[in-house]
Amino acid sequence: MTPFQLKEFASRTLHGAPPGVRWNYDRHELLADGIVHAIGVGLGLVAAIVLIVLACHFATVADIVAVSIYAAGLITMLALSATYNLFPVSRWKWILRRFDHSAIYALIAATYTPFIAQMEMSVTSVALMMGVWTIAAVGIVLKLFFPGRFDRLAIGLYLAMGWSGVMVYEVIADALPKLTLWLIAIGGVLYSAGVIFHVWERLKYQNAIWHGFVLVAASFHYAAVLDLILV
Repeated sequence: MTPFQLKEFASRTLHGAPPGVRWNYDRHELLADGIVHAIGVGLGLVAAIVLIVLACHFATVADIVAVSIYAAGLITMLALSATYNLFPVSRWKWILRRFDHSAIYALIAATYTPFIAQMEMSVTSVALMMGVWTIAAVGIVLKLFFPGRFDRLAIGLYLAMGWSGVMVYEVIADALPKLTLWLIAIGGVLYSAGVIFHVWERLKYQNAIWHGFVLVAASFHYAAVLDLILV
């Protein structure tokens, strides 16, 4: 058994981690990841407040509600990610993992919400809104009640949800400004590229790099939502 496998086995056995969960980061990797999360939570709180204040001044009531849902999803994801990843290895950590991974589904659906709200009321827009939130609900249930059992499926669902808007691209393109579309697309590409590092568990600083991709991608989607408010 290699040192990597031994450390993995010890973390699972001593702390009740489900099969397939690894915790092999050294002090420097944890520090780097902690810095990324501190930046994310700090900037996220400020950005969410600014967004809602601007929405209250420039947007309609419906848009304010949609933007608030997005802001809540963003802050929830950042806060739970920081709490889980920086929490000491213990049985509680694996419980926090369920909520951290569940928050990703909520963020994807919440991010879609202000964009779909710009579309005209139709079968397409209603189906898309119901679709992303239904998949999010299913994903959350899987993460909360079947932890560690469907991790590969979860990654597929994350990506499928994130790119589901492509199926109705023409309708979305008619409803959103070109700059907003570009910002959404860039954010989606960055999220997808970051998945490579999420699954590359033997790479040094893999977790910090993955979370760095998440922050940058989330920044582009935030800019897209902000563009909607200010246009």
